[in-house]
Amino acid sequence: MPKNKKQGAVFGLLMSYIMAYGMEVYNVAIKRGIPLQPGGFSHLTDHIFLEALIEASYMGLIVFVTSSLWGNRIGAAFARKYTEPGRDNPYFCRLMRQAGTVAIMCPTMSLAASLLFNIFLAGQPLVQLPAIWAGTVIKNLPMAFFWNMFFAAPLAHLVFGLLFPEKD
Repeated sequence: MPKNKKQGAVFGLLMSYIMAYGMEVYNVAIKRGIPLQPGGFSHLTDHIFLEALIEASYMGLIVFVTSSLWGNRIGAAFARKYTEPGRDNPYFCRLMRQAGTVAIMCPTMSLAASLLFNIFLAGQPLVQLPAIWAGTVIKNLPMAFFWNMFFAAPLAHLVFGLLFPEKD
């Protein structure tokens, strides 16, 4: 795990962009109606991955900034409340931190996406923001949780470990 600010920034960027890309693939596929087609998500195309990559290029930055400002801190506070590092399994402590971070970052990023994609770009009235935001959180939370737990965090830890190997 990160030992200094530089390593923390690298790990944060890895997590931010892996999460943003996965969530953008999911949301672009939904926007394109992929889940409604026979076979659902099995019918993803290269165009969806490219469009998601473009959106993730700027959404990842928003994830990085918001997670650095409050998402990671709240996730760590959640883990401290429900775990005891000296007593509990370190992997369980890490999972609880991830769960706490997702619990704050999903509503945060859903608000950012609702404002950007629905209000600013699609011209929906601002008065509809609470309903749009609630729907976006409901849609994104299951994906964000499982994407973080089973893909993004393990991949970010793997890549981070390759970039900064532990010295024995």
